[in-house]
Amino acid sequence: MNKTVFAITPPFTQLNTPYPATAYIKGFLNTKNISCFHADLGIEVILALFSKKGLIELFDPLTPDGGTFSTNVTRIIALKDDYINTIDAVILFLQGKNPTLSHVICQDNFLPEASRFAQLDDLDWAFGSMGNQDKAKHLATLYLEDISDLIMECIDPHFGFSRYAERLGRSANSFDELYDILQQEYTYIDKLLIKILEVRMKELLPKMVAISVPFPGNLYSAFRIGQWVKKHYPTVKVAMGGGFANTELRSLSDARVFEFFDFITLDDGEAPIENLVEYIENKRPLEHLKRAFTLINGEVSYINNSTIKDYKQSEVGTPDYSDLLLDKYISVIEIVNPMHRMWSDGRWNKLTMAHGCYWGKCTFCDISLDYIKIYEPIAANLLCNRMEEMIAQTGENGFHFVDEAAPPALMRALALEILHRKLTVTWWTNIRFEKSFSRDLCLLLKASGCIAVSGGLEVASDRLLDLIQKGVTVAQVAQVTRNFTEAGIMVHAYLMYGFPTQTAQETIDSLEMVRQMFEIGTLQSGFWHQFAMTAHSPVGLYPEQFGVKKESNIIGTFANNDIVHSDPTGTNHDEFSYGLKKSLLNFMHGICFDYPLQQWFDFKVPRTKIPKNYIENALLNEEPFTLKPSAKVVWLGKKPSINYTNTTKKGQVFQTANLIFYDKKETFSIKVNKIQGDWLREILDKISPKNAKTYTLQEVKTDYETAGLEDFELFWYNKPTITLRDFGLLGL
Repeated sequence: MNKTVFAITPPFTQLNTPYPATAYIKGFLNTKNISCFHADLGIEVILALFSKKGLIELFDPLTPDGGTFSTNVTRIIALKDDYINTIDAVILFLQGKNPTLSHVICQDNFLPEASRFAQLDDLDWAFGSMGNQDKAKHLATLYLEDISDLIMECIDPHFGFSRYAERLGRSANSFDELYDILQQEYTYIDKLLIKILEVRMKELLPKMVAISVPFPGNLYSAFRIGQWVKKHYPTVKVAMGGGFANTELRSLSDARVFEFFDFITLDDGEAPIENLVEYIENKRPLEHLKRAFTLINGEVSYINNSTIKDYKQSEVGTPDYSDLLLDKYISVIEIVNPMHRMWSDGRWNKLTMAHGCYWGKCTFCDISLDYIKIYEPIAANLLCNRMEEMIAQTGENGFHFVDEAAPPALMRALALEILHRKLTVTWWTNIRFEKSFSRDLCLLLKASGCIAVSGGLEVASDRLLDLIQKGVTVAQVAQVTRNFTEAGIMVHAYLMYGFPTQTAQETIDSLEMVRQMFEIGTLQSGFWHQFAMTAHSPVGLYPEQFGVKKESNIIGTFANNDIVHSDPTGTNHDEFSYGLKKSLLNFMHGICFDYPLQQWFDFKVPRTKIPKNYIENALLNEEPFTLKPSAKVVWLGKKPSINYTNTTKKGQVFQTANLIFYDKKETFSIKVNKIQGDWLREILDKISPKNAKTYTLQEVKTDYETAGLEDFELFWYNKPTITLRDFGLLGL
């Protein structure tokens, strides 16, 4: 089976769903009739390792009295037969193929237990009395993590489920350490990887191996793959691209890297990989490549050719998930955090609504790089076409839109298109908490299948949000998160501490804001990240404007992204880490809101200056609901039935229309005069998303007046019509 391109995701990314980069590349190459096979070697290595055969080999050299092991690992080795005998059944369960096993997993005597079970969360809070499947997934995940502890202590200290040898890739300004380790003997994980790779290379006989490296935790394995291919298939070209190269390797100058790779490409991969294929097939000279590092006369050279155009998002094709072992991924529940559960549990088709970020101003973000800077949305009808293609191919109707920040107008258009096509999908994405997310827009998104959003609250301080140029205030975030929550959409907040010039007072005040938002119920999930200065962000490019200093201006010969910096005006941010995360975990459990903030820290912190009811007041101080004439008007309900009754007032007979509405939960009715009732029944049918045309408020008003009716505003903002707002009459 000769293939032109063999695209690889190296170990490890996610266990539950493939990282989408190779699917995007294969989808694009399909449009060019370039044959491509792609594989997620991460999941394949995991399945080889966590199998009866894999564990027998793993445990074979280990005996409880055979070394100076920790108490925990000694226990695991003593229980090796229990691990070996249960592993295949547990993996099948986590793949969704053995659901009844949940009953025995939830019993105390099925899974062997080591130290991870000592950290067991409150399972009744997390899963309730009926959540057997989820509870079993969590217990099975702890069981796998116990085995991973054994691997890290006895076999391979670099192992991790969603990353491998991550430390070696994190801001490795010098290639020396990674290069030295690559000269050493294969680890047990390496041997599993190379065995799988060898079989695939014999099957495919590709002209080029294209390795996507999204994260530092994929880097070491990418080099191992390149090393093996260069040795055993010296005529096959090896290329690396992906998020790690795009951010870390832009100033690469160490020639030793090209003992493992022939090319390293930057930014969008479609045009560069097409050009590489043409070069390999002798259809393009080397100097006409695009955004590619290579070795020329022993020197690292970067070939840019910016005049070669990149492809528009409408031209790149639909991500193609064929070849991947979609039924073999395993759903785990690592920590009891609602949004992290979304990341690690279930299989998601990954798509992008828009290339880049429509905001593109946040000062901590890599806004100077093309993946953020070049904003290009995709039309809603094309997005839906791609969704339908992927549903047909994968059999899955869950979508994770992996945007930097999904644009509200496009989310609205996509939701309307989903409803128009009557697609049954679930989806979630990343957003900015901006005021465009009104109550009605959130209800529309929910109706289309949106189940969750994540967004950056960052530092809950208006001074720092302004310094970040986030374009939002804390009060605005509270209102938007309330709109999502009341629509039934889960909200996860990315929280930041340690931004330049941030004081201890601002950190504590930020925690108080977060506490209030959890207590009042507008946030359901969150995670604290410590600020990291990156080379391509405004803070990294112009640190003096933010009151901080780079520790060094030396540019390394290998990876350059994270920058060590000093903050003379701020505080010691490291010491806040544990208290911030511990308090947040409790807030997510819905407890400890009454604890003084000092109680979360083992050192003296300032008292908060935020009023106790700050968020509550922010939610009360909203502008009254009004619609512009250009606003779109949508009815999510069904066409009502209608009957008429006669009433007599002062000797005159009036006909009243009784409109009866049936929604999924209840039946309700409203009464208006007959002429208005007949018009309302028909206009609700016209403004349903089942129709291709969407009506503006002005067009609805014109339709009303054309029917010979008067005082549109009086009718539209009167009690009967306002009642419909609670049942799906939306102004967008």
